[in-house]
Amino acid sequence: MKRYFRLILGCVASVLYASPPLDRANKLYHSTDYDGSLRILLSMEQKDGSVYMMIGRNYYMLGSFKKATEFLSQAIEAEAGNSEYHLWMGRAYGRRAETSSMLTAASYASKARQNFEQAVALDTKNQEALNDLFEYYLAAPGILGGGYDKAAKVAVQIAGLDPVEGHYAQAKLAEQRKEFSSAEEQLRRAAEMAPLQVGRVIDLAKFLARQGRYQESEQSFERAAKIAPNSPKLLYHRAETYISNKRNLDAAKLLLRQYLDAKLTPDDPPRSEAEKLLKQIGG
Repeated sequence: MKRYFRLILGCVASVLYASPPLDRANKLYHSTDYDGSLRILLSMEQKDGSVYMMIGRNYYMLGSFKKATEFLSQAIEAEAGNSEYHLWMGRAYGRRAETSSMLTAASYASKARQNFEQAVALDTKNQEALNDLFEYYLAAPGILGGGYDKAAKVAVQIAGLDPVEGHYAQAKLAEQRKEFSSAEEQLRRAAEMAPLQVGRVIDLAKFLARQGRYQESEQSFERAAKIAPNSPKLLYHRAETYISNKRNLDAAKLLLRQYLDAKLTPDDPPRSEAEKLLKQIGG
């Protein structure tokens, strides 16, 4: 039996070892082992656009945004017509803008916008690129190429691909314009159209909390917990909402500790962000 067990383990190990390095790096990336993924990718002798792209994404997830742009630029140089490469370059420059000095922030923000726009131009159905371009236009001042009118046009494009996401975009635009009743209506429509998408209910709960309607917010969070009781996204955003409103801080600590113990994916907020929140409230 022991010999048979060793043979099985040996076969499994040989299959894993024989799998292409990029596939193994991808698996490590999706399990949030970014350092492990990088070790494989950086050791590859032959690198094409897809390899440079994955290196850049790993550095982005680790918070090394300068290195991310360096490798993503090599990915774009290898394959300039790839919408996804420009999307991630836009994200990396966006984070560099957020974390840099006032002297360089404007330049990085403009580069972020240019890459988001290029990503959409290369693939008008790239919904993530449309979402990020919408967020940029919504947040950036006109001098940096932002503006509500531009955001509204992109929101229409988003709705054409995904009506639910379109309602969410309209809600964010309405909230920025301080049209709060319209924002709430759009969020409720999104939640009704996608009753099993926990994120839609979380969006509504966070909005209600920003309006000081804490009891209604709690009801929405409880509804989200029934839809997806083990959702890391729910743990994080519920804790973040409590901290933003300076309430239920003991509960927030517990939620963040549960989040840090959860199995995360690259779509979840980084553990480092949860650790910052926990430190903020003395956890």
